[in-house]
Amino acid sequence: MLQRHGPALQLRCPRGEPPAVDRLSLSGARRVRLRAAGLGWYEAHGRSFAFRGPRDPYLVLVSEVILQQTQVSRGEPAWLAFTARFRTFEALARAPAAEVLRAWAGLGYNRRALALQRTARLVMERHGGTLPDDLAALEALPGIGPYTARAVAAICFGRAVGPVDTNVRRVLTRLTGGERRVRRDAASAAQLQRLADALVPPDRPADWTAAVMDIGSLFCRPRAPDCPACPLRADCATAQGGGLATNASRRAAKAPRGAEHASRRAAEASARYSASTPYPASRRWLRGRIVDRLRGASAGEWLQVEEPLGDHDGPAIAAALEALARDGLVELDASGRARLPES
Repeated sequence: MLQRHGPALQLRCPRGEPPAVDRLSLSGARRVRLRAAGLGWYEAHGRSFAFRGPRDPYLVLVSEVILQQTQVSRGEPAWLAFTARFRTFEALARAPAAEVLRAWAGLGYNRRALALQRTARLVMERHGGTLPDDLAALEALPGIGPYTARAVAAICFGRAVGPVDTNVRRVLTRLTGGERRVRRDAASAAQLQRLADALVPPDRPADWTAAVMDIGSLFCRPRAPDCPACPLRADCATAQGGGLATNASRRAAKAPRGAEHASRRAAEASARYSASTPYPASRRWLRGRIVDRLRGASAGEWLQVEEPLGDHDGPAIAAALEALARDGLVELDASGRARLPES
């Protein structure tokens, strides 16, 4: 709640909740040590991927879009195949949409492919074929959010900005000892972003980006983090406080019975929901199967999507086709037949 005291506005937090800035601060000396430890480990042990070598903005952007919703084990070969087929922004912009969707097979979330192509076309039309290096201009492009914009800016353009995804968020909040206390709201997100930016070594933003990603994936895991092996342990508040399991146990011991009961009920409700909606019964599964079926057709060929498709009947298929058409993933003719978009 904001209250005015003289000419300035001050933030009053609910009783017992310190401001987010207090939870997410690291001294300058700690930042220097963390950079040295993280980069030293990365030089000796960082993971090697084909998409980490290039600094070409097109190649980096494609890798970041693919990895948004795809594990690295599948994303790396998919990136190699996609960039071999469409080598530049110009090649991707000129390709038929159906061809791009066929090249995206196996990656899921097919709207990413069309968003990437729309970005390629805008880069050609508005930016002279060169991806802009300004964060605001990057985020204005289809499918590029704050994380992807910062990843491209750091890796390709040497900008001292820190991309924050789920893994990086976990690393940052554990470094400051605030993982369980930091709320998922705009104020905390802004504080996390400022902390992420402050940690970036100005002369090595690309290496630091990769190092934090690796540390989050290999050591700072969601469950059972390997604090003793983590290169950042000496300056990590969570590791120095006894590790995540100890801190969690202490919190659980102090939690009121009512909170424990509410948490258990929420977990049980989530489990019941997941069990009652298996993936093959979901709209996402149906949409993916329809697009996969159309991928198998010849270029420009119209298909009647026959029912049933898995457990989905005619009305469900018709509704999915309409939704896919609204998203630009399919085209429909007057008789209800479908094909991948040719434009």
